[in-house]
Amino acid sequence: MPQGFFSLILHAHLPFVRHAEHPEFLEEDWLYEAITEVYLPLLKILSALDAEGARPRLALNLSPTLCEMLADPLLQTRYTRHLENLSALAEKEIARTRAAARQFLPAARMYRRTLRAARRLWHEVYERDIIRGFRALQDSGVCEIMTCGATHGFLPFISTTEARRAQIEIAVANYQKHFARRPRGIWLPECAYAEGLETLLADAGLEYFIADTHAILYGEPRPRHGVYAPVKLANGVAAFARDLETSQQVWSSLTGYPGDENYREFYRDIGWDAPLEYLLPHLHAGGPRRHLGLKYHRVTGANVPLSGKQPYRPRRALRRAALHAAHFVDERIKQAARQRAALGGHAPLITSPYDAELFGHWWFEGVHFLEHVFRELARRRDEIETLSPADYLAAPGVRLQTQRLSPSSWGEEGYYKVWLNDTNAWLYPQQHAAEARMTALANRHRSAPPDALTLRALTQAARELLLAESSDWAFQIARATTVEYATRRFRSHIARFHALASDIERGEIDAATLAEIEARDNLFAELDYSAYGSR
Repeated sequence: MPQGFFSLILHAHLPFVRHAEHPEFLEEDWLYEAITEVYLPLLKILSALDAEGARPRLALNLSPTLCEMLADPLLQTRYTRHLENLSALAEKEIARTRAAARQFLPAARMYRRTLRAARRLWHEVYERDIIRGFRALQDSGVCEIMTCGATHGFLPFISTTEARRAQIEIAVANYQKHFARRPRGIWLPECAYAEGLETLLADAGLEYFIADTHAILYGEPRPRHGVYAPVKLANGVAAFARDLETSQQVWSSLTGYPGDENYREFYRDIGWDAPLEYLLPHLHAGGPRRHLGLKYHRVTGANVPLSGKQPYRPRRALRRAALHAAHFVDERIKQAARQRAALGGHAPLITSPYDAELFGHWWFEGVHFLEHVFRELARRRDEIETLSPADYLAAPGVRLQTQRLSPSSWGEEGYYKVWLNDTNAWLYPQQHAAEARMTALANRHRSAPPDALTLRALTQAARELLLAESSDWAFQIARATTVEYATRRFRSHIARFHALASDIERGEIDAATLAEIEARDNLFAELDYSAYGSR
């Protein structure tokens, strides 16, 4: 019997960013960077570990908006162009660093090597179809893929039962389209729980969800095993809560592994360091500087300014990642032993959820770290066993405590304030009015099927509302990152929704305008607008 169990859960999500109306668009780079730095490397290491017999096991959420972007032919073509452009720059960098900046040559060679590997995976192994790669890993038992809210809507702030249900049911339908099965679990967007959500989850056939630490710790009655076992709600849906110790160890850039002085510095990029004339062929038309992904400096120290960062040494950084992985697994075994003793012999489950994009993007060596974590877990599986949430629920003898959970999220201080504060409160009255109007439209057309043009307009109105509900806009505004873009996205989706709703109500739908909106926001081809109807 191992000391305990460990469940790694990765949340892969990006908001739907697709701007066919422009030949190039800066925010689309979010997807392209994640494919190169996170998704392809993750597929590579998990497939290799499985082939070697290391038997990695984890849970992975691929959000519906991410799946729709990964499956989109336009974005696939644009990513191919992005990858070829970056590869050409990496080839040029070998000559430049050899001649004028030899301290950066090891990193330049590393980038050329990794980009060549990415091109092979993209073109030859997965033939542009990354979802197929993850589906194969699920079918082989490596990962359990969960779903999420359709557009990552912050469910506690969605005003009606109908609109909450739509986020969940549309997500389940999209999962079935991409993975040819029904999901068993869901990552609640932002791990945000509010009382009553479990009813909608059960209605959609979902067995469990991922929540924040506060949900269980402050639930009623007091949890017998803390967060070291899932609980079930009154209707039988299970909740798994985040373990804070593992979160701090990996998340924190100050006290966690990513702050190590040897790791790559995220914020120092060739797009700002190299001469503009040299970079022009690799920038968007017009040549504004931007992050390109080739970074030549290391963290060096928490208080060292960007100008004082030292050259990055890839081999040294990878050795540190392997050491940190061994330390991480050793700490999990010690943690499991401590908690088992404290819990009277109960074998604890350590639930460790993270944003997938942390590994490889924000923390460049993170995917390498995960590879060594799984190797170490395979070596020490008699001391700690890896499993997915569904594995745990299916284990013989599992008896879950019934609890009433506390409202919570994994945002700052465990509550909702990141998504509702002075910077973004203006979003919600507009969102709530649109949610009520969408339900009225769905109810109005329930008794008699709409004609083909009205059906298209109703479906597109639902898409626009879903896109407006994305929690990413409120987050970006609160964090003052891409405020202008997030604000524009929210307002444009709300405006398109109301324009379509008015056309439907008047019975005067302009087919050309509708077609333009459909081409612009083309996700969820399978969408059924009646999900917004009252029941």
